[in-house]
Amino acid sequence: MTIQEAQKRVDEWIKTYGVRYFSELTNMAVLTEEVGELARVMSRKYGDQSFKEGEEQDPAEEMADVLWVLICLANQTGVDLTEALEKSFEKKTKRDKERHKNNHKLTT
Repeated sequence: MTIQEAQKRVDEWIKTYGVRYFSELTNMAVLTEEVGELARVMSRKYGDQSFKEGEEQDPAEEMADVLWVLICLANQTGVDLTEALEKSFEKKTKRDKERHKNNHKLTT
């Protein structure tokens, strides 16, 4: 699935099953919540914390939730995520194409 297809499918799902989008501010809060849930799983799986009994251990579900809400926000605000990501690649390449190669912290 392309990013463009994902944006279209989320929009169709919202219109079919979700009644309407939550407000942009509500979705921003939901995105923050989902990122926190992903952080919790990551800190337990890859960090020093341990899982509580019955706690979700797979970061994939939380990553998908983050992506879902981000796509909702993009749809609501008229952002073409494919175009935005292409511009981000251009910006990062221009700014960082040599920076990381020359960072001794990454190469040692």
